[in-house]
Amino acid sequence: MSRAPTDTRVDGSRPFRASFKWPDLCAQVLIHGGCLYGFYLIFASARVYTTIWAFFVLYASGFGITAGAHRLWSHRAYKAKWPLRLLLVFLFTITGQRHVHAWALDHRVHHKYSETDADPHNAKRGFMFAHVGWLVLSPHPDVVEKRSSIDMKDLDDDPILVWQKRLYIPLFALLAIGLPVWVPCALWNEKLVESLMVNFFFRFCVTLNIAFFVNSAAHMWGNKPYDRSISPVENIAVSIAALGEGWHNYHHVFPWDYRTAELGNYSLNITTAFIDFFAWIGWAYDLKTVSSDMVQRRAKRTGDGSYSHALWGWGDSDIPAEDYEELLAARDTVKDTHQ
Repeated sequence: MSRAPTDTRVDGSRPFRASFKWPDLCAQVLIHGGCLYGFYLIFASARVYTTIWAFFVLYASGFGITAGAHRLWSHRAYKAKWPLRLLLVFLFTITGQRHVHAWALDHRVHHKYSETDADPHNAKRGFMFAHVGWLVLSPHPDVVEKRSSIDMKDLDDDPILVWQKRLYIPLFALLAIGLPVWVPCALWNEKLVESLMVNFFFRFCVTLNIAFFVNSAAHMWGNKPYDRSISPVENIAVSIAALGEGWHNYHHVFPWDYRTAELGNYSLNITTAFIDFFAWIGWAYDLKTVSSDMVQRRAKRTGDGSYSHALWGWGDSDIPAEDYEELLAARDTVKDTHQ
């Protein structure tokens, strides 16, 4: 394989130079090239309903990543009965982001060894590596080693995930390509080429890049109200695009919280609303959260001083004034330290 312009060190003395994985690189080039053509067809010849359908599938299936592969299966932040698990694995398969086992394995490695050579998409290796480079370059030896050490027994014991992993290739063809492309052709006589380029290439590529931005932008640009010593940040743009997954500084400090964020604003964390709905009807249960007291203590101790955004509601009659003043003082102290 050809050498890629990316290297790190395995042990401080023996250099590691990544190589391009050509099949994966060619696949990404094809997907992104097809996306550009699909974007052109949206304005040139595709029916309006075809574009609406593409965005509907894009965001509906996104819950399979956020509520499913991420919050349920990677972090076990809540539990789900089999109908919800089946729905989530159906939606996740439409996104085309490998099978749940592979996605959750890399995500668990990412959290356990974040910002080290064992992190599959280590943000310290730069934006492009964290965004997409990690998928087209050979993994660092530490990543390979740590993947084999992660306990995945809980996923191996879930028959729904076992069958999704076993049948992933035909399921990908049927659900990620076939179903989204077939609906416009069958229901409003869309041309096959237009439907394929818009509802597979364009939709699939946009889904991928929204997920990629959680690994890249949400580790680089934003504030760090909970822990200033780590790279993950609070990024509102990523949160809006990724159904609430951009509150990343909070998530890396409290990864077991099913909300992945402190503030309960459904408009900026739609996945939390999704889970809450299914908890209301009894399909989701044992939702794990973090107490406000724990969050505030952590923000005071390790935050970057930007915690004032979480003071909405302070000053209400049920909030002691002395607590408000103490938190403001702690925030100002951190800011003074950084100046």
